[in-house]
Amino acid sequence: MIDWHSVDTVLLDMDGTLLDLSFDNWFWQRHVPEAYARQLGLPQQEADRIIHDWIASHQGTLNWYCLDYWSEELRLDITALKREISHLICMHPSTQRFLESLQESGREVWLVTNAHQGGLDIKLEKTGLGQWVQRIITSHELALPKEDDAFWQRLADHWHYEPSRSLLIDDTATVLDSAARHGISHLITMRRPDSRAPRREAVSYPAIDHFDEILPIPPRD
Repeated sequence: MIDWHSVDTVLLDMDGTLLDLSFDNWFWQRHVPEAYARQLGLPQQEADRIIHDWIASHQGTLNWYCLDYWSEELRLDITALKREISHLICMHPSTQRFLESLQESGREVWLVTNAHQGGLDIKLEKTGLGQWVQRIITSHELALPKEDDAFWQRLADHWHYEPSRSLLIDDTATVLDSAARHGISHLITMRRPDSRAPRREAVSYPAIDHFDEILPIPPRD
C-alpha cells in the first residue's frame, strides 16, 4: 500500500487516526448536551437538538474545533468538561507499535491536528503521544483548519517538507482532499475512526483498519 522508500515525512492526524474517536463523539454528542441541559434546565432531547444543529453549522471551520469559541457560545467550560471524562481517551490498539516503528525508521513524524490547544494538552498528557513525534502543529497555530487548501501551503511556509515525499494519514476525506490538491503524494484514511461505530466501507482513499497493515517500516534511505 505504501512505498516507504518514497516517504521522508509522515504527517499524522490525531483524533480518529492515532486516537479512538469514540471519546470525541461521546463528548460532543452526550457529555456537552447533558451539561447544557442541566445549565439551562432544558429537556435533554431539546438540548441534544440545539447542540447538534449549532455545532453542525460550523463544521469544517476553525470555530468548529475551537474550545474557547464553544466555551463562550455555550457558557460552559469546555476544557474542564473534557478533563472530567479524560479517562475515556485512548489510542487505537496498534498506534504505539506504529509510532515506535516510525521512530526507529528515522523518518520525520509530525502530528498535524485541528485540535484546540486545551484539548490537545489533555490528550498528550493521557497518551504520551508527544514522545514519538518531532513536531506538533495545530490548525489554530496556523489560523486555518486542515480542510482549507491554504493550510498546507502555510504549513510548508513555516516548516519545510516535500509534499511529493510525504505521507498523510487522516480520517477526514475533506482534509485528504485539500492535502491532495497541495500535492501530498501518499494519502491513507482509517476505516474505523470510532471503535464503537460501524466500519466505513465507502471511502475515497486507500484505507486501513489498523496500523499493522502498513508495517514493517524499512529504514529511511
